[in-house]
Amino acid sequence: MELLDGRIASQAIQQQLAEAWRSQPDLFNRPPHLACVLVGHHPPSETYVASKIKACTAIGFQSSLLRFPETVTQAQLLDTLHQLNADEDVDGILVQLPLPKHIDEQAIIEAIHPDKDVDGFHPVNMGRLANGLPGFVPATPYGILLLLGHYQISTRGMHAVVIGRSHIVGTPVSLLLSRNREPGNCTVTLCHSQTRNLSQFTREADLIVAAIGKPGFLKGDMVKQGAIVVDVGINRIPDAGKKSGFRLVGDVDFASVAPRCAYITPVPGGVGPMTIAALLKNTYEAARLHRQRS
Repeated sequence: MELLDGRIASQAIQQQLAEAWRSQPDLFNRPPHLACVLVGHHPPSETYVASKIKACTAIGFQSSLLRFPETVTQAQLLDTLHQLNADEDVDGILVQLPLPKHIDEQAIIEAIHPDKDVDGFHPVNMGRLANGLPGFVPATPYGILLLLGHYQISTRGMHAVVIGRSHIVGTPVSLLLSRNREPGNCTVTLCHSQTRNLSQFTREADLIVAAIGKPGFLKGDMVKQGAIVVDVGINRIPDAGKKSGFRLVGDVDFASVAPRCAYITPVPGGVGPMTIAALLKNTYEAARLHRQRS
């Protein structure tokens, strides 16, 4: 069993990005610029945004953090996004989800210009993904492919089972794994909470992506020997022994699954860092295309 270490892979990709933009001074007359919008004081969101800004700083990208109280109106957020869309100094826009219940998340997502939608959630980018066209891919699915690529794992001809059908992870990663490229060229089964006899599918899988949001859901008896398991879950469970009062676990019961695997991602330290790497790659690409159009 080999760990797919997202921290190592993410650092390698970030170093490549730092070198890429700095080595093209004629194109990049200024660093790529990511604007992050954060609403309220949701602890996980605070942590995620802080990690993204720290990563930008580490590779010389510019970042801006626009903070709003929980009481911000939808109109105020939309106005902010319109300003960021029009700002020639901003290459990528990220609105950290979830948003307060009084705000229509889809309306906010659709207000971001597709050319600056580095989170890849705009219907235009999702449609381009579905049609196999170039566009910004949601960061977590993109990060999973980057991780497989970093470890030079060929997925050609594999049976991939994706557990979870969200538009953030499950559906896009199923599309990516089925595409005619590497990593890709898989036969993909998309499972979810209503799938009957789910373990029947997972036991036949060469590659499993667990993204169902249930701690320890995938057990050892659901996985065949030699499988590759990618755990997307980040679940906080109480732990009195931790200073924070909780610990992070994935959707995979690591202790029972890992001995059966050829490769497996840890939680934390697996897919999480790759999501940041993918976001930075999208930001780099947005900046590159922006400069070429200018």
